[in-house]
Amino acid sequence: MDTDPGIVCFQHCGPKVFCFGLGSSCPACGQPLRPDTHFMLLPFRVPYPFARATQHPCSIVIRPTHGDFLNDYFNSKDLHIAVTSSSGVVVEFDRSGLRQHLDGDAWRQCIVLNDESDDLEMIKEQWDETLMRISKQPCWSSESYDENNYNCYTFVLAFLRSLGSGSLSQAAAGNRTSFCEKFIVPRTTAAGKYVSVYRRVRNMGYYIQK
Repeated sequence: MDTDPGIVCFQHCGPKVFCFGLGSSCPACGQPLRPDTHFMLLPFRVPYPFARATQHPCSIVIRPTHGDFLNDYFNSKDLHIAVTSSSGVVVEFDRSGLRQHLDGDAWRQCIVLNDESDDLEMIKEQWDETLMRISKQPCWSSESYDENNYNCYTFVLAFLRSLGSGSLSQAAAGNRTSFCEKFIVPRTTAAGKYVSVYRRVRNMGYYIQK
């Protein structure tokens, strides 16, 4: 299911306007919007920062622990992190232990952390072999799980350190804090701006950025 709400941005009379589609008039000035209307900034669809995890093989993905980004996420909320295999299977560690699933409905709206500079085609076989080896370790049981000290981040960082390839692995070689600062904070900050605009448009019908 596509969760992209399709936010459109344009600039007609001065301020930028965000909405779910062009109406018959400009919300900022009330003037009609016609096919021959002159725009200071032509209407464009705002890039959607979220993706369905199962459509991004060999990736590290994050989502809110509860709910989704558009409706439930705030900066103070916890995030859940997982790995996808080369076939799009989501592998995650939580209080139920290590789980693998392909439907990924809970992961239909997530952020993909992989750097575009990483050549994943070169490491697909290594990625799956490492993921299988790590997953077979008995330490990922529900009894081992601890919300603060032995959690989903523990599993993902252990996988990346064992993988030893790409910028994600290099960051994971440090600690959880440095990994978050380099890969998670910049992406959640950018996504948070989209979420803020979305909620204003959802609540008001449009958002005028003054």
